[in-house]
Amino acid sequence: MPVLTGVSFRLAPGQGLVLRGANGIGKTTLLRTIAGLQPPLSGTIQGAGERAGYASHADGIKPALTVAETLQFWADLYRAELPEDVFELFDLTDLRDRSAGTLSAGQGRRLGLARLAVIGREVLLLDEPTVSLDAFSVKRFASFLRERHLARGGIAVIATHIDLGLDLPTLDLTPYRAAHDAAGGSDEAFL
Repeated sequence: MPVLTGVSFRLAPGQGLVLRGANGIGKTTLLRTIAGLQPPLSGTIQGAGERAGYASHADGIKPALTVAETLQFWADLYRAELPEDVFELFDLTDLRDRSAGTLSAGQGRRLGLARLAVIGREVLLLDEPTVSLDAFSVKRFASFLRERHLARGGIAVIATHIDLGLDLPTLDLTPYRAAHDAAGGSDEAFL
């Protein structure tokens, strides 16, 4: 059963887009589809593929690894260099040798987002990236997106309910919500 219908947008290098809409409208579904984690029911998606990095609600960290080991793991996985400034960029310098399993929710989120600066993907698909972050960390993350990712020709599609302080166009998904199944069928996880 379709969640959204008729959604279409194009982004050039250096551009970003903020997805808006009520909870359950389909923002996560759209991001997961663009990322290639689920197939579209119809239409095409061009340009993401191997160029994309997806950050979901999960931080992608192993509790037994330290902060530095976690970032080195992602660098090794993506055959990338671990940029030394990533620790400062995400306010992780004092946490380098700390076990990821002992981090607060906000610290863990910063570590999960720091992965984006390590993996070197051109297209970032971000699902509520600032969950658990304080105002200071939100500003740092927005600075990373603006000055490090978009300024270098990256693309970002961000589902968020908060203002990140970025001058990006917004796409409200409400008009694209698919009609409900009149027969009452549902593929929702919770009924």
